Amino acid sequence: MPILAELVEVVIGVDTHKHTHTAAVVAANTGAVLAQATVTADPDGYGELVGLAARHAGARAWAMEGSGGYGAGLAAHLAEQQELVIELDRPARPARRAGAKSDPIDAVRAARDALARTHLAQPRTGPERAALQVLLTTRQAAVQAATDGQRQLHALVVTAPEQVRARFRGLSTRKMLGAALGLRPAHYASQVQVFTAMTALKAIARRVRVLEDEAAEHEKAIRAIVISWRPDLLTLTGVGPIVAATVLAAWSHAGRCRDEAAFAMLAGTAPIPASSGKTVRHRLNRSGDRQLNRAIYTVVITRLRRDQATHAYAERRRAQGKTDREIRRCLGRYVTRQLFRQLETGPPITLDAT
Repeated sequence: MPILAELVEVVIGVDTHKHTHTAAVVAANTGAVLAQATVTADPDGYGELVGLAARHAGARAWAMEGSGGYGAGLAAHLAEQQELVIELDRPARPARRAGAKSDPIDAVRAARDALARTHLAQPRTGPERAALQVLLTTRQAAVQAATDGQRQLHALVVTAPEQVRARFRGLSTRKMLGAALGLRPAHYASQVQVFTAMTALKAIARRVRVLEDEAAEHEKAIRAIVISWRPDLLTLTGVGPIVAATVLAAWSHAGRCRDEAAFAMLAGTAPIPASSGKTVRHRLNRSGDRQLNRAIYTVVITRLRRDQATHAYAERRRAQGKTDREIRRCLGRYVTRQLFRQLETGPPITLDAT
């Protein structure tokens, strides 16, 4: 497979930041720096960078970190201009020569790093993917805040006066929330400790309820986008709207991952050899997109509990001496393969949005 240096004449490395972007134009055949510039992170700055690149003849490519973060605006602008954009991983910091660090140095390093690559990663693109990513992030924040509120409710009940604690003793979290919402602190205005405890518990319960309603609305919006984009994913066992949205946000579009092995590396489900001597085994892969890995793990657990074929497979592998953890890893790799094939080749179908 040819490396990037054999395909283009120049590579523009970009070090992206919140307010500015620094670019370096590097010759593909020699690695020499031809030009450098720092521009504002706005449409005018993006235009300056395109103009800088246009002053150098021949095919070109752009290499940048953070195409889904600080570089998202520039990546979208370049996509509109039909420019070739390569997404880079965060560089290994110890590899920096003598610890050198500056925006121009990082831009040059990005370009030279891209020149040596045979596998070129594409940025995640598409309006549906971007919308799902926003909704997933916002929903997760609401879910986490609601969970924190439930923990606070439990903690305050433990330290509350006995006449308050008695109202919550033996209740589940859901029933505790209902009990807290039904408190009437005004009836205990003369007892400052009881009044304060009830007021705080009721405020926390209200906050949790609002956050749960918000998360439910986000999930409804996520489901609508998934159904309009790739409803076929929802027909797979164990795949609900949140799992499907997480998978779509990581996958982005057909062709971004060159094959199912690359998608497995992205998901952190590719087996990592850890054999020694006569012992042949594989260890846990801790790299990749951890949200995607979590979604695949959810599918595996759901199928182990509810899918008869998966349960039979687990029993067969267990009889062969595999541990439950190893079985889950095997199933994770299988689910990854199935999802990738469905994403790349699966025919769209129509589902009822309700």
